Formats: sequence, structure tokens, C-alpha cells
Amino acid sequence: MNRNMIRQMQQLQAKILKTQEELGQETIEGTAGGGAVRIVMTGHQKVQSVTIDPEAAEDVELLQDLLVTAFNDAQEKVAALVARRMGPLTGGLGLPGL
Repeated sequence: MNRNMIRQMQQLQAKILKTQEELGQETIEGTAGGGAVRIVMTGHQKVQSVTIDPEAAEDVELLQDLLVTAFNDAQEKVAALVARRMGPLTGGLGLPGL
């Protein structure tokens, strides 16, 4: 590889690492039941908080379904965020974990 290509790869790697770090600082909110259950998750898919409307807690089976839906909603939103932020950097290279 020539020096220019190596430098470009190093710059790309630095941009990817910076973007991954920034993703960990961003939060996404997943909801279910019209907001009865709210899940806040980071761009690294770490749950920061769960908020449950007291009325939703009266029906345990419904609450369980709402929690699953809210978690899935948050994860889908995180995946979309990662794709938006990392896609331009990886240029469709299909790199695992990015």
C-alpha cells in the first residue's frame, strides 16, 4: 500500500472511532402504549431508564407486552441511528459490528 492510502485508512479509522464514541453519548427513546412505557437507550444499546405509567402496571400481561414493544422500538431506532451515522463512513463495506 502506498503512504497516501495508509493515511486515508488511518483517517477513516479515527472518524469511525469518534463516531462510535459519539453514538454512546446519544440517547434514543422507545415507547409503547401511546407513551405508557418509555425506554431510554444509548447508541450503544445500553438501557438508561424505564418509565412506566402507573395505569399500565395494573395489568401485568399488558405491561409485559408493552415493555417488549418499547425495548424493540428503542433497538430499532438505535439501529437506524447507527446506520445513518456509520453508513457514510463505511460506504457500504459491510464491516461487521459497524
